[in-house]
Amino acid sequence: MDTSNPTPSEPTFKPMNTGWPKTAALSPSGTWYVWLKLTDPLHVGHWGTYVTTPRAGSTGAEVAVRTRVENDHRAPRRGVLRSLIVDATGREVAHAETPFSLGAGQQTDIEQRLQVETPQLWSVEAPNLYQLRSDLLDGRRIADTSITTFGVRTIAYDKDRGFLLNGVHVKMNGVNLHHDGGAVGAAVPERVWQRRLEVLKAMGANAIRTAHNPPAPEFLDLCDRLGFLVMAEAFDEWTIGKVAEGYHKYFAEWSERDVTDFVHRDRNHPSIVLWSAGNEIGEQDTPGGVDVLRQLLDIFHREDPTRPVTTGNDHIAADGGRATLPFLNALDVVGYNYVDRWHERREIFAEPDRHDHPDWEMVGTESAVARSAPGGRYSLGDDSGAVRPNYTAGMIRAERLWKWVATHDYFAGDFMWTGIDYLGETFWPGLGSGSGAVDITGHPKESYYLYQSQWTDRPVLHLFPHWNWPGREGQVIPVLAHTNCNSVELFLNGRSLGEKRLEFPAQGTSRGWHRYALPVVNATTNELHPG
Repeated sequence: MDTSNPTPSEPTFKPMNTGWPKTAALSPSGTWYVWLKLTDPLHVGHWGTYVTTPRAGSTGAEVAVRTRVENDHRAPRRGVLRSLIVDATGREVAHAETPFSLGAGQQTDIEQRLQVETPQLWSVEAPNLYQLRSDLLDGRRIADTSITTFGVRTIAYDKDRGFLLNGVHVKMNGVNLHHDGGAVGAAVPERVWQRRLEVLKAMGANAIRTAHNPPAPEFLDLCDRLGFLVMAEAFDEWTIGKVAEGYHKYFAEWSERDVTDFVHRDRNHPSIVLWSAGNEIGEQDTPGGVDVLRQLLDIFHREDPTRPVTTGNDHIAADGGRATLPFLNALDVVGYNYVDRWHERREIFAEPDRHDHPDWEMVGTESAVARSAPGGRYSLGDDSGAVRPNYTAGMIRAERLWKWVATHDYFAGDFMWTGIDYLGETFWPGLGSGSGAVDITGHPKESYYLYQSQWTDRPVLHLFPHWNWPGREGQVIPVLAHTNCNSVELFLNGRSLGEKRLEFPAQGTSRGWHRYALPVVNATTNELHPG
């Protein structure tokens, strides 16, 4: 008997790092917490299970599991790693056992391959999940048990077809989200995020960019369960600072450790389909910026070779200070922040880059949202004798971009800024940004219905503004509709005020000259908001 070692009733404590940066204790802002996990000296390492599905189809899947086993006893240990995969009903669908021997204070990675017959694939429409139960057997005693949730799915990016999930083209209908929950602050109860994500799902959003830092683990669990594609973003700055006390002060010392932890914590989430190494990074347009990027890419690829890496670049086309070609060429997927910001790109977007760099894989990492009336308040202007509304133009830029994204498969998708209003980025006396399609309380704005009309298949018809205009009696008030219906007719007190017809995407002939697969729509407008 090894009396020098802790007995099974004498577990050890290990700190669990949960926040970034690790130097947060030195930061003048924020409160940080540490969780302690109780473990047996023989245990699965912290974030020590890595599950991938190198082969996944409706007839069968191969699940690759790498488990780090650690022996903190003062003597060697022999044991068995038993791995069980269970489906959503709790039924065991795969099983593997691997013996191991570890010296005192040593650790090892154990590789296992498990076969799952006729798996239920994880997808946006059907986010099926499995659980891996990892038991460490020390003799007949279970020394440690670890549960890992994962999904069976494949992802790929193609320079012509965009993003592929399980081999099927999926357009990313994306939103950017900050980490706060409005009035509840940054420590967001899970139910708050669940409701918010359900509201976005009903809008037709299927993708989220976590801007611009690692999200709460519970948030990613919800994305797994609800079927969202996630671009998980690590940093808002590297060596070039944006704020005085920013991460640039710690990048050289901590970036490798932080990226490694970032990836290890979240790489089993099937919802994560793309890593982002940074947002609007200053290095994008500096001669040595690509060297910093390559260092980070090496870490991402080393710790998770199954997912590509992007950055949100706002200088791909810019007057002075353009992103360097080596920087963009080094990226796995080229990310565009405001692809339509500069000059003629308001109309032609990324088409020049498609021509010059046909091998680039592309995605819109951040774009302008369709604007509702400022502050949610409609106005007809200050002149009571003239109608000059403030609500008729805020959606046009977003509509123009979406029509281009929707009809160009090589552009994997787009993430608008933002899905939901958030705290910060405002001026006194304001408390938060109003850029969301959903307000800070979780209620849809007018722009919500524009996206719903384009991102869902069910009929959508949303009219605005309101009808109460004291002092404007007898004036003609513009009425707009966010809709995916081919025709809209407005009636007032039983009298028609006119009809508008639209078709997007417009169909061409099929199966012969002047023959159409669907009824012909004699469109009167090309706008997605007839009025």
